[in-house]
Amino acid sequence: MSESAVIYTPEQPASASGRDPRKGKYEKNKCHKKLRKLVGEALTDFNMLDDGDKVMVCLSGGKDSYTLLDLLLSFQQHAPIDFEIVAVNLDQKQPGFPEHVLPAYLQDLQVPYDIIEQDTYSVVKELTPEGKTTCPVCSRLRRGILYSHAKKIGASKIALGHHLDDVVETLMLNMFYGAKLKAMPAKLLSDDGQNVLIRPLYYCRESLIQRWSDFRQYPIIPCNLCGSQDNLQRQVIKEMLAGWDRSHPGRVDNIGRSINNVTLSHLGDRRHFDFAGLQRDTSRISTLQLD
Repeated sequence: MSESAVIYTPEQPASASGRDPRKGKYEKNKCHKKLRKLVGEALTDFNMLDDGDKVMVCLSGGKDSYTLLDLLLSFQQHAPIDFEIVAVNLDQKQPGFPEHVLPAYLQDLQVPYDIIEQDTYSVVKELTPEGKTTCPVCSRLRRGILYSHAKKIGASKIALGHHLDDVVETLMLNMFYGAKLKAMPAKLLSDDGQNVLIRPLYYCRESLIQRWSDFRQYPIIPCNLCGSQDNLQRQVIKEMLAGWDRSHPGRVDNIGRSINNVTLSHLGDRRHFDFAGLQRDTSRISTLQLD
């Protein structure tokens, strides 16, 4: 099978493999329930959605964005607010890209969608020096195109499929290679103030998303532009986190939670805490002496 081939196996009844179908259904419902709980918490904690929103869901063809779309469609049916969903895929004209897969999938779901066709693949290859990763150039180009399309269709929110592992990996990358204490926010206003990005999978571990993807048997489309690179710093971090999951279960989850539990006075950034202005409370000292 070539790297560009679509990985797709129709979902089979659990009984076909000799397993109790009731157990398979129970496990699937349990996985979906946990995902819904975590996504619901993220949507609420960060006030990601408002009544009347038009949400542009960025669909890449990977397990994360498929799961994102699934969960938002579920919340669209049951949430106490009304919001619109438009799935958007950027066809970057990678060689062998199966153009029929996403339209067929979205038509089956009866989800409104747009396919943006723009040859960023050639631009990225031309602008990326030999031996360097394509991600920086590719992400900038994709971001600009998606921002423009969101404005064109009047989207009030742009939903991305980043999950907790992505957040922790970004934190580690910035610490190890950029000397910055910086991760991915659950909700972000673009630099021009025109786009609000949301990450509803912010609390979800990748392993949980993978389980749901296995249950759903999504028609996964591999990315040949970045997925085949062997010099990605993010991949090194990913392997490190996988090792922690095996040897120290819960560590990655705790790192993820720590991002939402920051004590600025116990860090060292003078731009965000007035260390220079710290003084003793002499009035309190005087009171204590009198007592």
